[in-house]
Amino acid sequence: MGNNPSQRFEELLGSKFRRRALLGSALTHRSFANENGLETDYERLEFLGDAVVGLVVSEWLFRSHPELPEGGLSEIKAYLVSRQVLARHAAEIGLGHVLRLGVGEERSGGRTKPSLLADALESVTGAMFLDRGLGACRDALVPLFEEALARRAELGVADTKTRLQELAQARGWQLPEYRHVGQQGPDHRKRFTVECWIEGRCRASAEGSSKKLAEQRAATGALAAVEGAADSAPD
Repeated sequence: MGNNPSQRFEELLGSKFRRRALLGSALTHRSFANENGLETDYERLEFLGDAVVGLVVSEWLFRSHPELPEGGLSEIKAYLVSRQVLARHAAEIGLGHVLRLGVGEERSGGRTKPSLLADALESVTGAMFLDRGLGACRDALVPLFEEALARRAELGVADTKTRLQELAQARGWQLPEYRHVGQQGPDHRKRFTVECWIEGRCRASAEGSSKKLAEQRAATGALAAVEGAADSAPD
């Protein structure tokens, strides 16, 4: 990994910029622009990036969770695009270290402010969209969203594996079995496929960037398939 902070940031982000000036604008806070007589800061790019982030997460959720109704998709999306989650992503890829801040903003701890970090991540996404297109935005953001959902599950929020196990026990079934049936991709971007079997039948199959995430998503699909069943065993 390179020694240049901006280079390290791009490597952690997973996208190299062709137009360096565009990245520079995306990293420039209004306070820095005002103090240095610059005409542009990241606010216009933030506006664009907000829409791109929303599109990427909406498309990803729509494709990866066909079992969820509109309400469920909206609830997860709201979590993934929240200031808390975006700011954590920004901090993890070192975005705060490469921002150009004014003296006052620097002194007030701007590099660690959740609101500023979340806005900056959106501005970088907007710049990435203009520089590399929607595909690059997907490649950079989807792993972050997958990690956020995995972390959420680990904290016990909407743990579908636990709910599915409790449902199976209540109906007198054997516990769900998770079969790891495949993996593909390079080491830094592995994709795992897991099937969820209940009572000798595959109820759902799902992919994820980790085995744990793939199991959670398979459990979500299986839960949706059996939760409303009126029978005491799978049909």
